[in-house]
Amino acid sequence: MKELKELRFNENNIQLKDNLVRGSILPEKVAELNRTITVQGDTVVEGPVYAHKLEIQNGDLEIQGAVFTQLELYINSAAKGNIAFKKTVGSANSIVSRAANCNIVFHSDINAKSVTLYNAFVAGSIYADEIIIENSVVIGGVFATQQIDLTNSIVGTFNTPSIRIAQTVSLLLPSAFSIEKILVAPDTKFYNLSLADLGSLYRGLPQTVNSGKIEMNTDTDEVKSTLTSEEVQKTLRSYTVIGKVLAADLLDTDKFQNHFLLTAASLGSQLLKTYDMGTGKDGKPAPLTFDKIRDFFFDILKGKIEIQMMDGKFDISQITSKF
Repeated sequence: MKELKELRFNENNIQLKDNLVRGSILPEKVAELNRTITVQGDTVVEGPVYAHKLEIQNGDLEIQGAVFTQLELYINSAAKGNIAFKKTVGSANSIVSRAANCNIVFHSDINAKSVTLYNAFVAGSIYADEIIIENSVVIGGVFATQQIDLTNSIVGTFNTPSIRIAQTVSLLLPSAFSIEKILVAPDTKFYNLSLADLGSLYRGLPQTVNSGKIEMNTDTDEVKSTLTSEEVQKTLRSYTVIGKVLAADLLDTDKFQNHFLLTAASLGSQLLKTYDMGTGKDGKPAPLTFDKIRDFFFDILKGKIEIQMMDGKFDISQITSKF
């Protein structure tokens, strides 16, 4: 990024380009509550931001504090470059990005009425009424009070009344939940990566035997539960491979360092030091940096890193011999 000009302001509407904001952008009087902030590119904001509407026309942009908008956070579909939100992002209404040629990263949680994200990496979780995710990675959970639409994405888990999935969708945790039966578009692949050897893949090493992704069937892998009280009865559907995970634990397979990798991803910039996953194929340590973890999961999403299928077979005598 080129040298930026420091900026101080109190205008009602703010345009930022080639600017370094040394503090926060917060309203100091009632008139500034309806302030629109437009980012035209090459901007760093070192503090939190409040705006009636925050529009990002182009990268690069880094906002190091929390962000809240009353109306909308909108990223232009033609935006390019890198856009990074270092802390929690929230909106009383919507957060929208359909930019296909932009690297968008959220280092923490997202909370809004509606969220639409294309080509984004979220280290935390997403909380909203309605959520649309496409070509994205969410390390945490996707939690909606109404509905979720997932297309060609990797997510930790989801919990929603209604969900539709399309193309290839993968879960990082063993279970996910919905109230209504999941809607699956034609030719959709639904995988669980909780027993994939992500640690070896990250280091560029061969995958462990008895590890791999599990293809899920929304009919046979569905566990239906009925929750009742004196006044209400609810049905909850769980899409889970927890039985296979328990069997794998009993076989004492390697833990694949998955939890370590996902925790490092979710903590992001909050880590006080850089850890590594051990030695890679080149004999050097494989550091757990935020950018490397993001690139790793997007390589999985795009098929550049291929995870083997898990056959799911084991001998019961192997289990009993351990007791």
